[in-house]
Amino acid sequence: MTSIKINHISSLNEPFPSPTALDAATTTHHQGTFAISTRKLPILKSAPIDAMQERLGIPIPEMIFGDNLVSITHKPTGWSIEFNAEDALDRVDKTGEKMLRVAYAGEWSSSREKTSAGISEVVKPFDWSYTTDYCGTEKPGAKDVKLHGDEHTPDIPIELLKRRDPILFNDEVVLYESELDDNGISIVSVKLRVMEHRMLLLCRMFMRLDNVLVRVRDTRVYVDFDKEEVIREYTEREDKFENVKTKLFMQGLKFDQVTIALRDANQVAPLLPLIKQGVESVILGPGLPATSTTTSRFPGQTQFPPQTQFVRPPPR
Repeated sequence: MTSIKINHISSLNEPFPSPTALDAATTTHHQGTFAISTRKLPILKSAPIDAMQERLGIPIPEMIFGDNLVSITHKPTGWSIEFNAEDALDRVDKTGEKMLRVAYAGEWSSSREKTSAGISEVVKPFDWSYTTDYCGTEKPGAKDVKLHGDEHTPDIPIELLKRRDPILFNDEVVLYESELDDNGISIVSVKLRVMEHRMLLLCRMFMRLDNVLVRVRDTRVYVDFDKEEVIREYTEREDKFENVKTKLFMQGLKFDQVTIALRDANQVAPLLPLIKQGVESVILGPGLPATSTTTSRFPGQTQFPPQTQFVRPPPR
């Protein structure tokens, strides 16, 4: 039997991994009619980065895990949803319409008065904060069914997820990370936990631009293994940096604790106002419809359609 060798991160010779090598690095857990897979490999080296940059048409973040993967597959139909770095970056604005400099360049320039860098560093022909509304890459499978939403779409059953059911499989996978020229962080990561009857996946984009803005964009995918139902929820939250700092101080945190908290998306996310929310679902078991259609779009998005089709207004 031939063993598959995957180059170590320190290897000077880093070829494009073969499909066999990628399969060898992938862990798959089977639960009911679903297969849940994760893959974690080192940061891409120069040749794969150059190729990805050519395909995307924008500079790549400093830490790009282009071979990393999280996927959920319904085995009977072939339906799947996958999370990978290249597709996440492909949702970054490449037109300049959503660059933070439009609304925040003055603030960021003021915050950098003591450095030699000027606002010219900010002017790039893409959203240099790597903000993405990526909700996963969906493949409809043999029966051409897709996630879709309307006023009757169910919410993710939070109470069921609060149960202390044994966790059969869990993982965390980073897709990409940037330190925004040492002025903050932008990171997209995926966490998941699988129990006997259900699972939850969270794909989170956390962006903090120091002294300017904090953003969190979450995609949650819930799977009911008994009903063979998938629910996807997408939310956007953001607030000014100073507002978030003030809220942390109001919680009684000291200066050093606030600094640490601002690096932790789990501490920051509940403090941010909800500005957008969408929810979709699909039933993949017996008796499902032959086709599914999408409904409305997110308001105000003109560059490309959102990945979640049904939008609910934020709660008042």
